[in-house]
Amino acid sequence: MGNQMDKLSHLSYAEIPTVDPHGVDTEEGPRIGVSYIFSNDDDELGDGCAADGTMKDPNQEEKQFDRRDEVESAVYNRDECIYEKSVKSANLEVSSPENLLNRCKAGDLVEFVAIGLLPHWAVYVGDFQVVHLHRAEVKNSFLTDASQGRRCRIVNDFYKFKALAPDMVVQNAMEQMGLKNRELSWRNSECFAAWCRFGRREFKMGGEIRIGKQPYRLKVDMSDKHSHMLEFQSLEDTIMEKRRNDQLGRKAMLQELAAHFRRRGGDQK
Repeated sequence: MGNQMDKLSHLSYAEIPTVDPHGVDTEEGPRIGVSYIFSNDDDELGDGCAADGTMKDPNQEEKQFDRRDEVESAVYNRDECIYEKSVKSANLEVSSPENLLNRCKAGDLVEFVAIGLLPHWAVYVGDFQVVHLHRAEVKNSFLTDASQGRRCRIVNDFYKFKALAPDMVVQNAMEQMGLKNRELSWRNSECFAAWCRFGRREFKMGGEIRIGKQPYRLKVDMSDKHSHMLEFQSLEDTIMEKRRNDQLGRKAMLQELAAHFRRRGGDQK
């Protein structure tokens, strides 16, 4: 089977042991005893599809991204913050692809976003072009074509790892051109783009051993005072859940969590 993952369904919050979102800072800490195994998330279900898998009208206004519904989150490897998307830590403003081209430099990571779609990541390689993992193939596209009508932004600072030199980032991306299906080592465009920039094996499928205690934690901000924490055994599993939340949006994610805790409360009676 090479390095291709078997396709398994996502576990909903109703099936996952977890903690009350109001008790993140308890002495015992978060309790997640599972490791996620996902299918490739991106671009099988991503472009042109809603979160439920139905086709979206490309002319619908909802393609425009609503910052108010964005999920703010952070990822920790033990006690070290290795990823953060927050209005306090990064510029989350989005712009049109045409406007972004004026600011892009070779080696930059670009994120394309739209309501109800998985975020799509790409590596800007210069000359108005990006390299990205799209529909199980590493492709070279013009940035404006890769956007498919979505808004976009530069996301170099979301991950806290030390970046490679820009020419090495571009080289990493270009050398993967044409890889597809079972040749791939990444489950989504974000893992691929981040690997190109940081060169860390954690972004690859099977890059970490999945035994023992879960060293990764995903913190999802629910309000100014409350957060929800999940634990995972690998970075790629953590990224998959983070991306699923991004696709759902803040409102739907909070509704899902609320429903889970209601069911959990009923089960404990």
